[in-house]
Amino acid sequence: DPDSGENGLLLYSLVGGQTNEFDINENTGQIFTVSVAGKAGTFNLEVQAADQGIRRLTARTTVSVTVDSSSSSNIVMLVLNQKINIVDRKSAEVERVLEDKLGWNVYVVSIYSKELERTARSSSNETQVNIIAFDEAHQQVPAQDVKRSLRQQQGAIELELEKVFSASVSAAIGEAPAAAASPEPVAAIVLGVLLAATFIAFLAYVLMDLNRKRYTGKYGKQDLVKKVEIMEGIDNPWAVDKNGSLKSLEKPEHINN
Repeated sequence: DPDSGENGLLLYSLVGGQTNEFDINENTGQIFTVSVAGKAGTFNLEVQAADQGIRRLTARTTVSVTVDSSSSSNIVMLVLNQKINIVDRKSAEVERVLEDKLGWNVYVVSIYSKELERTARSSSNETQVNIIAFDEAHQQVPAQDVKRSLRQQQGAIELELEKVFSASVSAAIGEAPAAAASPEPVAAIVLGVLLAATFIAFLAYVLMDLNRKRYTGKYGKQDLVKKVEIMEGIDNPWAVDKNGSLKSLEKPEHINN
């Protein structure tokens, strides 16, 4: 806008399209991603520029953003012994050094430090730089090829990075930690073990009960016959006589002393 003052001050905004996935810097018009995880394709955004005059004038245009479905398996982690805030500022120069030594187009996907606290961002001396490389045909370079080239050029890369950071630099290839099992499979495994243990205990109980019954069936009949023989000389205290009255609970005369 050639106007001066507020009439020439432009503010930018997203007024249409997938505004949940993108945002815009209202002062510079720079568009950046908010959340496109797991998504790929072309996103159409309607952008508006507006001056701040009394009679506010606006203009709109459509911006198409293409999100490449880069495979995370081809992302390589490079660990630098530098503070994350310094690496953030020097990321473009890190890309340039890597492109020069590896011979591919290199893009910094993310910069990360294990120190997540805000106060530690300038104190951690280990920063993970995740990169991905593309060849001249714009095809992703396999991670194993990138790692092999990094090992071969490690000394030359470190020398160039020392010029960038004005300090001694070590650049090592990092390995992403194995994904931890999710709570659902872990819970299922534990439940399966408990059920198996319960089943085994129940089966053992059934087998012991069967063995006990077999033992009783084999040896218990003789004891039962003996008990019956002993009881034959004693009136059943709960029996009734012909008249319906309870029999005497006294011992029969023939067994009195």
